[in-house]
Amino acid sequence: MAEALLRAALAGRVEGASVSSAGLFRGGVPASPGSVKALATRGLDLAEHRSRSVTPELLGAADLILGMAKLHVREVVVASPEVFPRTFTLKELVRRGSAVGPRSSAQPLAAWLAAVHEGRRHADLIGDDPADDISDPIGGPDRLYAATADELDRLVGQLVTLAWPVGSTP
Repeated sequence: MAEALLRAALAGRVEGASVSSAGLFRGGVPASPGSVKALATRGLDLAEHRSRSVTPELLGAADLILGMAKLHVREVVVASPEVFPRTFTLKELVRRGSAVGPRSSAQPLAAWLAAVHEGRRHADLIGDDPADDISDPIGGPDRLYAATADELDRLVGQLVTLAWPVGSTP
């Protein structure tokens, strides 16, 4: 859901932005029916979506890596330690980005992310934290998917406002 919401939020705002998703489990799995329904109400189509597994190549090529939970960030950083400065949970990036302030249109994304990353420690990745983790609705009723989509939509909107000022580059 986050991939589709971020892609839609960046469309027409950031020239040349590329958004993709990958996870910790096997690839090739279709989006859950609850996710498809939750995003269809927002005019987004997940019917053709298939999951991909995270690879070192995908991580190395990414300017920004977002996880929905600290578990995701932890696993990514263990697999590729060099990506830690550009790997956050969505909630963490919005929270820390708000504290740093919005990126200026002249500031490279990497420089803004470095400022947002400042002061983070690997030890911060231990455990789970509702302040950083988005609940996974998998297997739950449609209302949980809708609630998750609402939360993701709000956070993605905040992130786009912080990290991609109008007219910025990816």
